[in-house]
Amino acid sequence: MGAKTGSSPSVAPLISSSDAASPLSYLKALKLKTKQQELLIRVSVLALVYILAFAIRLFSVLRYESMIHEFDPYFNYRTTLFLTDKGFYEFWNWFDSESWYPLGRIIGGTLYPGLMVTAALIYWALRFLRFVVHIREVCVLTAPFFASNTTIVAYFFGKEIWDSGAGLVAAVLIAICPGYISRSVAGSYDNEGVAIFALLLTFYLFVKAVNTGSLAWALASAFGYFYMVSAWGGYVFIINLVPLYVLVLLVNGRYSMRLYIAYNCMYVLGMLLAMQIRFVGFQHVQSGEHMASMGVFFLLQVFYFLDWVKYMLNDPNLFHFFLRITLTCAISVGALALGVGMATGYISPWTGRFYSLLDPTYAKDHIPIIASVSEHQPTAWSSFMFDFHILLFLFPAGLYFCFKRLSDATIFIVMYGLTSMYFAGVMVRLILVAAPAMCLISSIAISATLKNLTRLIRAKDKALQMGSSRGTTSLKSSAKASSVDQSLPYQKNAAIALLFGAFYLLSRYAIHCTWVTSEAYSSPSIVLAARGAHGGRVIFDDYREAYFWLRKNTPLDAKIMSWWDYGYQITAMGNRTVIVDNNTWNNTHIATVGRAMSSYEDEAYEIMRSLDVDYVLVVFGGVTGYSSDDINKFLWMVRIGGGVFPVIKEPDYLVNGEYRVDKGAAPKMLNCLMYKLSYYRFGEVTTEYGKPPGYDRARGVEIGNKHVKLEHLEESFTTSNWIIRIYKVKPPKNRCDSEDRMKTLAVVTTGSPPLGLRGQKKAVNCNL
Repeated sequence: MGAKTGSSPSVAPLISSSDAASPLSYLKALKLKTKQQELLIRVSVLALVYILAFAIRLFSVLRYESMIHEFDPYFNYRTTLFLTDKGFYEFWNWFDSESWYPLGRIIGGTLYPGLMVTAALIYWALRFLRFVVHIREVCVLTAPFFASNTTIVAYFFGKEIWDSGAGLVAAVLIAICPGYISRSVAGSYDNEGVAIFALLLTFYLFVKAVNTGSLAWALASAFGYFYMVSAWGGYVFIINLVPLYVLVLLVNGRYSMRLYIAYNCMYVLGMLLAMQIRFVGFQHVQSGEHMASMGVFFLLQVFYFLDWVKYMLNDPNLFHFFLRITLTCAISVGALALGVGMATGYISPWTGRFYSLLDPTYAKDHIPIIASVSEHQPTAWSSFMFDFHILLFLFPAGLYFCFKRLSDATIFIVMYGLTSMYFAGVMVRLILVAAPAMCLISSIAISATLKNLTRLIRAKDKALQMGSSRGTTSLKSSAKASSVDQSLPYQKNAAIALLFGAFYLLSRYAIHCTWVTSEAYSSPSIVLAARGAHGGRVIFDDYREAYFWLRKNTPLDAKIMSWWDYGYQITAMGNRTVIVDNNTWNNTHIATVGRAMSSYEDEAYEIMRSLDVDYVLVVFGGVTGYSSDDINKFLWMVRIGGGVFPVIKEPDYLVNGEYRVDKGAAPKMLNCLMYKLSYYRFGEVTTEYGKPPGYDRARGVEIGNKHVKLEHLEESFTTSNWIIRIYKVKPPKNRCDSEDRMKTLAVVTTGSPPLGLRGQKKAVNCNL
């Protein structure tokens, strides 16, 4: 047995020891074909891009902690927490009495539930798989997760409109594009976190349906549209861009049954599904913003009818006559129906937000509450460069390639790019919508340019080899070979130089995106950071400090009045009832708060008593230099309040058209409630060395009224850096609030310690 074992033949290894370390040796061992190798590389790149898109959005978690950012996301988090605790039925019928006191808010009928339902489903799926996580962690990581999914959609979209190379480049670009990262970092739990994924998915599925004429793709695009409607009000962009695209195809003679099937199925099923969202309801058939899609739908039926008539009639002259009559009747009936609908009020006019997109000055003149939001301001050129970098220069090149190879798909991406760039110029927030279009069109420019350069290099190499292999049989062939040898190397070197230049620009784009993400878009607004005198990082955690104080030191039924920016955070983190919040659905209620803030203390006190206000919260940045405080927002309080109450006049707060807080400020400015609450006791504080007491670092001036005295309010709490200041509204002299009554009653029954003069007065007022 031993001899047989020793004489058994040995099998030679397929891979030598020197080749075993090289990665290519494994591919050789698998014996993959060229297309299979390309598929493997493509899948590997997509997997790496998927991970990159998720990882680059985690700077905020690594630098600070796992927390929700901004203001609006706190309402989304609060509602998601309620959904996971109480269930969908209770969530859908939830009446929130802690917001918009005393009005309250019907949650199920006043929000887009897509984000909350998505996070809840992810949470329940993880719990089903035995992953014990808190719903907050799911909310924090929802946006990065969907950003990774967006890269996959971008790849297939780029492949559909151009080729797989453009799809890969588009996935890489959108994974690190700052314009998209600004609303999809970890902790940015806002509607746009999932809405951009739904937007791009809907566009891809619709273009796929137009290219193939498949009913399945058309139905899929309708479901994608339904998800978009459930997630964000920006679905109006889809329901207007898609019919505009269909209309352009009809005008250019590109009508086909593929287009007919794709649009009809997407519109009809998408509209029926969208009506299931309570906040949307019947807007698809009653709102002026949705009439374009309905008009194109009926126009498509006319085209289908005319196509059938043309098939049935053999006489071209008779068909042209019938065409003129049919189009005239269709346009007349459509215009008449639209006029009657608007005259009777069945079709509602465009909303103010829609008007503000078409006319950038409309909101400033008519709806100041929309213009007061910083993200609704027109976009500066620096913002475009900051968010897009080299994509601004690649975008026109990509449009050139699209026009050079026009198709139904490229026409759509051109229209998406041009319209979204216009809206991005009107409103800063809509840079987010333009980011996918910029990445897709730029990817076409990058892919086409790199392919042309590499093809040129390979062609020159082959030409040089062929030229050198030819013999010297004739003088003519030798002269041609010498001319090739002299001219081709210069073209090849130029192509190589351009190729290296392209890679250099792309590397700079990657570096810029990483820096912008880490420094600009990964700092939660609720936790502020600055550099100290010695270069060290200083953290200002005043927001959470103030909300914690509210939750622990105020009665459960306390009503907090603040400017509407902070309503969601107070309700979610402070667990207290607010007068107004970030929903801004009731302009009159917000204007009432603005009137109180801009009135004298006596007048403001009457307003606060009518609203049953217990505490007033203001944000002040004069000590730290924090510029996003209520003094800098005060002018909008005046404008919004004056828009409803004519007694508030903006010129009363300005001096020669200038907004000032120093000694030259207007008398009404120096004595209004907001000024008093912000600068109370501030005249005694020295903020900078060499500056007088009361020097406002945020505005760089010495305040004009250093001796602020309060009659109807008293300071309850000021955070360590003076960023949040909370004041208690005193009860009338013949009354006391429930908190004072309970404290006084406890002291009276125990008999110790003695009441003192102030306690005796309260006891008398409370009839003790």
